[in-house]
Amino acid sequence: QVQLVESGGGLVQPGGSLRLSCAASGSIFSSYAMGWFRQVPGKQRELVAGISRSGVITNYADSVKGRFTISRDNAKNTLYLQMNSLKPEDTAVYYCNAARSITLFPRGLSASWGQGTQVTVSS
Repeated sequence: QVQLVESGGGLVQPGGSLRLSCAASGSIFSSYAMGWFRQVPGKQRELVAGISRSGVITNYADSVKGRFTISRDNAKNTLYLQMNSLKPEDTAVYYCNAARSITLFPRGLSASWGQGTQVTVSS
């Protein structure tokens, strides 16, 4: 039922930063745990980070731990991913999605996949 639109991607140099946003509509945002995913052509989509409904609990893929920060603003119905110290291997299309609980990630998703936002890290 929830609809999601990703934005904020772009081209950055290695070591640079980007902040992705995911705008939610069509349902009560605070009722959903949220997650960021990424996909490279020819590879399976992977969960990058998840955040609980309240924002108290977060988890991260080992590959981004310490560099990425997931957060949410329930008053604005928006999910964020702050990406620092970007590496070329972070290049991917980034998507957000929702689940009733953070424990359901990476499966049990509540929204269809949107268009995502392209992140390219290159010199």
